[in-house]
Amino acid sequence: MRSLIQTLRNIYKITELRERIFYTLLLLGVFRLGTFVILPGIDSIALERAFTSASGAGGGLLDFFNTFLGGAFARGSILALGIMPYISASIVVQLLAAVVPAFQKLRREGESGQKKMNQITRYLTVAITLGQSVSYVVYLNTSYPDALAGPGTAQESFFWITSVIILTAGTMFLVWLGERITDNGIGNGVSLLIMIGIIAGFPAALISEFRTNLPMVFFIELLSLGLVTMAVVALTQATRKIPINYARQMMGNRIGQLGRGTAARQYIPLKVNSAGVMPIIFAQAIMFLPAAFASFLDEASAQSVAFSLTNWTGLWYNVIFFFLIIVFTYFYTAITVNPNEIADQLKRNGGFIPGIKPGKKTAEYIDNVLSRITLPGSIFLAIVSIFPAIAFQMGATTTFAQFFGGTTLLIMIGVTLDTLQQIESYLLMRHYDGLMKSGRVKGRQRSGGSTVGV
Repeated sequence: MRSLIQTLRNIYKITELRERIFYTLLLLGVFRLGTFVILPGIDSIALERAFTSASGAGGGLLDFFNTFLGGAFARGSILALGIMPYISASIVVQLLAAVVPAFQKLRREGESGQKKMNQITRYLTVAITLGQSVSYVVYLNTSYPDALAGPGTAQESFFWITSVIILTAGTMFLVWLGERITDNGIGNGVSLLIMIGIIAGFPAALISEFRTNLPMVFFIELLSLGLVTMAVVALTQATRKIPINYARQMMGNRIGQLGRGTAARQYIPLKVNSAGVMPIIFAQAIMFLPAAFASFLDEASAQSVAFSLTNWTGLWYNVIFFFLIIVFTYFYTAITVNPNEIADQLKRNGGFIPGIKPGKKTAEYIDNVLSRITLPGSIFLAIVSIFPAIAFQMGATTTFAQFFGGTTLLIMIGVTLDTLQQIESYLLMRHYDGLMKSGRVKGRQRSGGSTVGV
């Protein structure tokens, strides 16, 4: 406890770090206040009550979506779409950068190319938000007409136009907010906005779970949640280090070594889970397609099969979901980690893997290592993704079960570790002890060792 207090004092002593943390908390507070500002023409109480009732019967994708937004979706907030359209646009641009030559050229241009890709992402975000805004208004009009105020053609037209404009402006405001946090605050702004939305629903879920189950059952659930969290942290932090050496060269009248220092042991860190949370997002999107196709079918049996595949607590859903995550983990790892590019970068800098020839052989070696570590990583990720269904079957409520794994827990842990890493970097630069004296936050440099950024 004493060391924790001392660490907090050290953080407060660093003026820049203190100001960045306060700035981040201020903007996150603005985001939370915005989720309670309701669209004109919506009865928020009636809408939230109706949505909660439907969610209790199996809210599916919309229930998960509402969890990421801290309840803004169910309240009919001006931020009801959240930052998700920007995430979708970023994924599209990232995929294009992996397969389209024009985008690959932009990525190789460095900072100027990245600015152009960011601008393209913003334009694409506006287009996606406009489409999702219309869908959201249609959803409210068809599913919860009693929550909309005032019938009439003129009023309905005005409601449609204003809602679409406000929802689009709300998402772009969050994009701006996230960029400001990234530039002037601490941590990744967009990721922090998502995490705060998730955390906002945790206290209510915890209280509801405590009231629903016996104290001993509740204690076992908390213990299980702690163990799952530890496992996800291990998955997020796990890396396979490939040692590398650099050819020596003459520098004046002495022999030097290329790289970051002659005394440092250097290596390429390959993450066991290089794909992060993206395979789960892709798999969830695929799993909700059967329900969309079922609406065009007439046969009751076909509709029953299609809708059974969207039941996130069912057996067949989780079996298919499990294997889809493994497939998408390999797919996303293949497009984000390029062994040929790593090998070329090493060759240009005079680096090589001991016992492996530079160039093609190095790329093949890295690819083989990556394939081997991706298999256990993908299986572990798939197991974590179905933990919410297991927790639900064991007696946890729907809302509380979502925190046992999947996208929710991975995002929370990933963002937390990234933010702690940045804080620790500030402490170490000012010659203070890090956040953890025993062990270390990912990215903390050890004496006598270094990492090669790839």
